[in-house]
Amino acid sequence: MFLHRIKQRIPKGLLRPYHWLLAHAAAFWYRHPSRSMVVIGVTGTNGKSSTVLFIAKLLEELGQTVGYTGTAGFAIGGREVENRMKMTMPGRFLLQRMMREMVEAKCGYAIIETSSEGIAQFRHKGIAYDVAVFTNLTPEHIESHGGFENYKKAKGKLFAHLMSHAPKVIHEEEIERVSVVNRDDEHAPFFASFPADRHVGFGKGGSSSDDQLVVSNVEQTPSGASMKLNDVPLHLKLHAEFQQANALAAISAVYALGFDLRRVCKAAHVLEPLAGRFELIDQGQPFKVIVDYAYEPYAIKALLDATDALKPKRIIGVHGSCGGGRDVARREPIGRLAAQREDIVIVTNEDPYDEDPRVIIEMVADGARAGGKVEGEDLFLIDDRMDGIQKAIDLAKPGDAVLVTAKGSETVMAVAGGVKAPWSDREAARKALRNRGFV
Repeated sequence: MFLHRIKQRIPKGLLRPYHWLLAHAAAFWYRHPSRSMVVIGVTGTNGKSSTVLFIAKLLEELGQTVGYTGTAGFAIGGREVENRMKMTMPGRFLLQRMMREMVEAKCGYAIIETSSEGIAQFRHKGIAYDVAVFTNLTPEHIESHGGFENYKKAKGKLFAHLMSHAPKVIHEEEIERVSVVNRDDEHAPFFASFPADRHVGFGKGGSSSDDQLVVSNVEQTPSGASMKLNDVPLHLKLHAEFQQANALAAISAVYALGFDLRRVCKAAHVLEPLAGRFELIDQGQPFKVIVDYAYEPYAIKALLDATDALKPKRIIGVHGSCGGGRDVARREPIGRLAAQREDIVIVTNEDPYDEDPRVIIEMVADGARAGGKVEGEDLFLIDDRMDGIQKAIDLAKPGDAVLVTAKGSETVMAVAGGVKAPWSDREAARKALRNRGFV
């Protein structure tokens, strides 16, 4: 609160040096904890949270003690803490304090979900990263960055930062600084262009080598997916293709740390979907209810692709868009995409902040109308989110799929006046099912 009051008094032109100084001051105050651990930074538009959690689970299965920070929560040596801040990357002093606690908990590894917003405020400064992981890049948060190229450059600063510190020596072993890049993304060459001690790529094409992990022989199975990674068998308990991509990013990152690929692939049996990420809510109903964090068009498309693989009779989608002036341009495309891919579209409140929720709802609905939906027939505008989810559940018939998008495992809703009201899509879906008699 004290720092927030100081920030409000600082002229806008001095905010960048303020953020820079604060980052270095925080690292100094907590005695540069990142220098005592191997630090993995994960950036990209989608899949960061899952990749962070998957890296942590793999390392723990391999006998390591880890800590992590991200949208899905924080952990310090096995002690998990809920993230109720609606921030991917905590403030500098909190972030450095948690890393100091990781050191004291004997964590050998720290995994930091590193956002473009955090990078823009220099929150990555004062952190000595050893591995930088790129998942993918799509147009998101571009308004706050002043365009897509600025957004991409902000992400790239994590990779530029990788070689800014001397190699660490931990337990008498020099730690390589490694770049890990998803080669299937069109922007991979940009992220792979930054200097590093070693570059590791992963993807579906090309020739395999020690530094190029190639996926082949992918088969979907009732329990998930079976494939080969550089001819090493890999079985994942993950059904959605985007979940599998996140797992491959995590496996590649752990492999880049020096672990044997066969051991890492064997350890991957522990990977399971995160709460609120393509999470099936099952209370015995004859239709599927899926809660997912997808909140922008590219993620929603991936969610719909995964849902199509389940071959539902109809798809009923619950959608919205956040307020606060963030990414206004995505509102109509969300509605249009939903109209094109779903049988029934329900538009409701999400995280309005100080905006009028109805204005946001109407903007999303405009896209759905442009996509051919008719209000009152296959398009419903419902202000109250609980009522919107209930409507979707009530409309569902045997064999249908209900998608509840945007908030995933979040436990708060950002409303007017800076209030974070308690909220859970997962619990709302369960309550709606109970109201229909499914317990």
